[in-house]
Amino acid sequence: MSRLRPEHDPVPQLSRGIADALGLTPALDDRQDEERAAALREMALCWPIAAALLLAVVLGLMLVTQLVVGAEPAIAIGARGLPALVLALGCGVMLSPRVTGQPAHRRILMMTVSATWMAISLVLLLDSTGTLPGQWAAAGQAAVIGAILMTTIALQAIRMAALAFVVTLATMMVAAEGVTAATLTIAMVAALQVVAIVRLSLADQRSVEERYRVQADRRRARLLVAAFEEQGPGWFWQTDRQGRLSYLSTKVEREVRALGVEPGGAPLTAIFRVDSALMDTERTLTFHLTSRTSFADYSVCPAMQGAPDRWWSISGRPLHDDLGRFQGFVGFGADLTEQRRAEAEITRLALFDSLTGLANRQRMRLSLDQTLNAHRSRGGSTGLFLLDLDRFKAVNDTLGHHIGDELLKLVAERLQRTIGDAGLVGRLGGDEFQVVLPDEASRDRLAMLADRVIAALSMPYHIESATLSIGCSIGIAVAPLHGDTPEALVRNADLALYAAKADGRGVHRFYREELLEGAQNRKRLEDDLRQALGGNQLFLTYQAVVATDDERIVGYEALLRWEHPERGAISPADFVPVAEECGLIETIGEWVLRTACAEAATWPDYVRVAVNVSPIQFANPTLPGIIASALGASGLAPHRLELEITEGVFLNEDASSEQMFRTLKSLGVRLALDDFGNGYSSLGYLKKAPFDKIKIDQSFVRGAIQPGNRNAAIIKAIVDLAGTLGMETTAEGVEQQDEIALIRDLGCSHIQGYVYGRPARSSEVGTQLSAHGGRAVPVGYKTSRANRQRMLRSATLVLGDERGEVRIRNLSTTGAMVDGVELPDQAIGYPVQLEVTAGQFVAATISWVGDGRAGLRFDQAIDMDGVSGATNGATAPPPPPPIASNGRR
Repeated sequence: MSRLRPEHDPVPQLSRGIADALGLTPALDDRQDEERAAALREMALCWPIAAALLLAVVLGLMLVTQLVVGAEPAIAIGARGLPALVLALGCGVMLSPRVTGQPAHRRILMMTVSATWMAISLVLLLDSTGTLPGQWAAAGQAAVIGAILMTTIALQAIRMAALAFVVTLATMMVAAEGVTAATLTIAMVAALQVVAIVRLSLADQRSVEERYRVQADRRRARLLVAAFEEQGPGWFWQTDRQGRLSYLSTKVEREVRALGVEPGGAPLTAIFRVDSALMDTERTLTFHLTSRTSFADYSVCPAMQGAPDRWWSISGRPLHDDLGRFQGFVGFGADLTEQRRAEAEITRLALFDSLTGLANRQRMRLSLDQTLNAHRSRGGSTGLFLLDLDRFKAVNDTLGHHIGDELLKLVAERLQRTIGDAGLVGRLGGDEFQVVLPDEASRDRLAMLADRVIAALSMPYHIESATLSIGCSIGIAVAPLHGDTPEALVRNADLALYAAKADGRGVHRFYREELLEGAQNRKRLEDDLRQALGGNQLFLTYQAVVATDDERIVGYEALLRWEHPERGAISPADFVPVAEECGLIETIGEWVLRTACAEAATWPDYVRVAVNVSPIQFANPTLPGIIASALGASGLAPHRLELEITEGVFLNEDASSEQMFRTLKSLGVRLALDDFGNGYSSLGYLKKAPFDKIKIDQSFVRGAIQPGNRNAAIIKAIVDLAGTLGMETTAEGVEQQDEIALIRDLGCSHIQGYVYGRPARSSEVGTQLSAHGGRAVPVGYKTSRANRQRMLRSATLVLGDERGEVRIRNLSTTGAMVDGVELPDQAIGYPVQLEVTAGQFVAATISWVGDGRAGLRFDQAIDMDGVSGATNGATAPPPPPPIASNGRR
């Protein structure tokens, strides 16, 4: 492969042989042409002298010849010398480029031709001196030889012309005199001159090439240095023997002058000083300058007082001349200002929160680690606050993240003011903050400070004409009591914060050992739950959904159950929240969906199956695909699948939620709003989401049948609203048979609850549907009774004019059972008075008698708070433990 060569080589490659060295070929570039022109100019300096000498010789010979010999020989001498004179004058013209306008190599060629003819003319002129007698002939020959020597000297600048002149002279002499000892000597001298001229030409060529190379290197170095100084971060400096600046790059010189100091001749140490944060400035620079030792990468700043923040890195070394004598220092520098600022910014970003300016998680960890290490060596305690804002997410969701960011800034300011110098405040991320309180272990002082923080952060905030109110929960841990490592202390403070949130938020809680035990239990439950799905420990039961008009079973709700091999049955209220926290809810939810579809496919076509969908599942874009796959795999008709969705899916309501509803409805499945009234209960949900059914929360069903209870009115309002929107209604948690008629009268289309039996496995569903013609048979209590409180208390019973002592066995707001009295059956319906408290009688009616006992029904409900401290209310007997996955029975 050929070697690449730049298009414009800065150094000419003089490689075309002797002809190029002698200047007979065109120049390779302008610089070579300039060298040849310089040689012509050099010849032009002495050529007038040679021409004048030649003119004087010719005229002198002519004059002497005419006086001594005669006119005819004088004319002959003039004829032979005239060509040399003419050519001498012509060469003077050719030496000027302004006259000829020819390039250098052509002028050299013309000079060569002229030199040849001049040599011929001078040889002929030398031969003509033989016509003079005696001493005149010797004088004439000496004069001509002198002219020849002068011409040779003048032609030395033009190597080719000098070569041609010498060769022609030798040749003409040999031709005129023949081969003699004299002519051979002349030929040998001429040959040596030729060799010398050729060698000088080649040496000139190499010298020119080297000079061009050196000049190109210097020019390139100057360009690179100038570009580096002007555009790059680097610069150069130099001092004299006394350490005074003799050179400083222009850009740094301008900066120094702007500080009011003239750098020229100023000591280096008067301009720069080493950064005091790194080393002793003046002594260090002075040491190197006086000891004449090199230094590298010293961080310096302006030595002047009040100078702005500027930093450079400089390096230097002593400079010596060729004889080893010290001449001063030379060095270079680089601008560190932006680098130092960038490093400071990186440090700030690494240790401080960019939004609030507080310490970030990394700095808080470092501070806590340093504080605990100090306490290990000298003793002491450290308090740690872990704070979480209450209701902050609602601000982000309703007003936008920019308002949330402004709120976090205000919270940071209040928190910093409240803590003051007592500790270090940091933001860990989101709405979570941390406070490290060194040398503070008093529970009372920590509790008082936590209360002040909660009070300060709970005050209203005013942002963009909006008034916001949030709260704060705090978890507190104290080292070394609650942990002597940062990990343990933060973990325990987090557990205390979790307890504060569980206790209603807006409070602080200290870490307790049982909190860790609870967390460990949750962790064990999580680990067991991960194995439960693959170990066939999970299964489904189904609770009947009954139509109120004909009491036919129209569907079942799938309820998740877990039978642990060691701990037995585990309530969904315990493991479902764990599944949501650890990310298993989607996997379990998909298993429930597929299992319910597969088992419901074996039921009659008119029976639907309802499956609960958590907000986490609802937010997954793949949910429609999972449902379609479950329906396709089981063969279940889409209209037989009902998805129960809680109000939690609306907390992050956006366009994706509306799209999810449309996609689910396009599959043909039914949608039910579950636990209506138990959450945020916005009527906007019903307007935006295409629900087919509303499920009324069981909290409204309980006690609805009791006189004076408002739950019935609420149920009626919900039923009327659903009817207007064309939606069905299901009353959940119905447990007493007399509540069936109430729910039917209120207009609910469906009933679900223990009144129709407990949830059953899929194998038992077929039996339920085939028994009684597909109708549900009520079980359980026939009537709803007020909650009774058992007791044994003496009381006075007044019947007409008679008075007797009895014992109250149990008591409720609507009646009581007494014993120690024998009454006939005819006493049923008689009015009596019972002393429930000292001096206070309650009017009642005897409702039954027997076995020395009697049941009394109060004419008006009593307040049990004044009797036994129990709360007033009318609720059903205590039900079995909750076993539904959503808290439903």
